[in-house]
Amino acid sequence: MRILFVADVIGSPGRKVAKGLLRLVREENSADAVILNGENAAGGFGITPDAVVEFRELGVDVITTGNHVWDKREILPLLDRDPRLLRPANYPAGNAGKGVAVVEVGKVRLAVMNLQGRTFMPPIDDPFRAADALLAELEGNADVVVVDFHAEATSEKQAMGRYLDGRVGAVVGTHTHVQTADERILPGGTAFITDMGLTGSLGGIIGMKTEFSLHRQLQQTKGERMQPADNDLHLQGVVVDIDPLTGLASSIGRVSVPYARSLETAFGKL
Repeated sequence: MRILFVADVIGSPGRKVAKGLLRLVREENSADAVILNGENAAGGFGITPDAVVEFRELGVDVITTGNHVWDKREILPLLDRDPRLLRPANYPAGNAGKGVAVVEVGKVRLAVMNLQGRTFMPPIDDPFRAADALLAELEGNADVVVVDFHAEATSEKQAMGRYLDGRVGAVVGTHTHVQTADERILPGGTAFITDMGLTGSLGGIIGMKTEFSLHRQLQQTKGERMQPADNDLHLQGVVVDIDPLTGLASSIGRVSVPYARSLETAFGKL
């Protein structure tokens, strides 16, 4: 099976890109399933029920998130109601939502696991042991397992890839919004990339307007709240091929498509 993973969608510019490009990119890559990280979809911080509806209408199979999933309080009831809207599994018990979903894609049972790192992040439960527990629960109930690891440190992301190598089909990194060039198949057969990048603006700083980010760097105070940038728009992510018989990957490729492709499709070559 072929899975299209879509990198962190940043605010309304990112949703605009997803609306314009997602179906096209899915078709061009003959993807069987789409997994999208939506934790920054609402103004760059959090996700709302309306954004979830938008992504569902675009054909997204599972929405993953991260530390910003809690920023919009109105999403909490939906986390409990929608089994295909995930939050990191290693937040303490008692929080809304779940960190794993199993969806049927044709005859394949696809399990999507959402985990969050702890290095330079909130000190939540151990993601490595959480992964072990979830894999034990999934045994016999899933043909393919993939992981969105939402983490800051490259070392922690690579450690998770190595830790799960041979036990899952893919470990893809999110959160840092800069697409890395280290996509590979690990020795045990797990597809890995440290970070998939972002869906939104490459013209700002990690998807946000340059002036607000520079203020923080130069003044060392927060100033105005960060706002999503809206120039040089791209859809980024990866496409992974996984054998349902083994649950292991045969290929992984980066995706970085400019928003102009959507305009070419709609109005002819620019």
